[in-house]
Amino acid sequence: LKVIGGIILPTTGEVRQRGRVAALLELGAGFHPDLTGRENVFLNAAVLGLSRAETESRFDAILEFSGVGDFVDTQVKFYSSGMYVRLAFAVAVHTDPDILLVDEVLAVGDEQFQRKCLDKIKEFQEQGRTIIIVSHALDQIESLCDRVVLLNRGQVILDGPPKAAIGRFRELLRSGEGTRGEQSARAGHSLEISSIELVDAEGSSSTRYGVGETIELRIHVRALAPVERWAVGFSINTMHGHLALASNTDVLAVTLDPIEDGAVIRFILDNVGLGPGEYFVNANVAGVSVPSSHAVSRAAAFVVEGSEATIGPVAATVSLRATSGPEY
Repeated sequence: LKVIGGIILPTTGEVRQRGRVAALLELGAGFHPDLTGRENVFLNAAVLGLSRAETESRFDAILEFSGVGDFVDTQVKFYSSGMYVRLAFAVAVHTDPDILLVDEVLAVGDEQFQRKCLDKIKEFQEQGRTIIIVSHALDQIESLCDRVVLLNRGQVILDGPPKAAIGRFRELLRSGEGTRGEQSARAGHSLEISSIELVDAEGSSSTRYGVGETIELRIHVRALAPVERWAVGFSINTMHGHLALASNTDVLAVTLDPIEDGAVIRFILDNVGLGPGEYFVNANVAGVSVPSSHAVSRAAAFVVEGSEATIGPVAATVSLRATSGPEY
């Protein structure tokens, strides 16, 4: 999150972002203990990119959200930890961010304030803002997120819908993969996805489809060690990263044969109701009999072409009927 927020620079590679970023990481890190709450609001807001006029116009909303009340003119060194964090959170979410970075901060404060934080985040979601949250609170992940990246020892284990990620996370806990050191790190590489192939109804490679056409995903899996029981899944995202469609062999009640070398799993998607636009394919493979997993993001892309009377990732035939007067 610090790399995304520009607090530290990446060792390699780069991070591209568009819009104003608000990072709820070390809340209140910019507060000065000898300044009052009011003075710290203006100081912290300036650090986050607001002008004094902007801060003045939002000050009442910040104060109301924080619940600090009359203590706003008291030095923050006399604040409780809860008051400190509430004021810092209130400043951050009122900077009108396009991207909000959240690190476990919803665990602070009383129940009422936590609910207020969650409501604010959901409000941002409805407005189409981007929210990146790091958390071990699975209920919050399931209720807030539409895409989850599961990390273990710095490696991406799964990139997909919340339920799949939460299930895999619990498998890791049960198997002890997260705590068994080098042995499980090696086991985590028993299976890997080598490529994803897109095929049309005639069996030819394709990256362009019409609305409703059959799409076949061929996920090529390589075994670095024999695995008796394993599973494969995929997800299709819009170009904006929103989940459009996902499934896996467990959901489809398919038991795969033991794998020793390699295999190709074919997911045939009939009557695909994706609307016109560009889509990306992600996939993951996981060992069931052994702790093993590998995921790839945006490993393939395709375009759905056509003209539809609906907007969004789902295509449908829309008819119109008048409720009164002439019928259309």
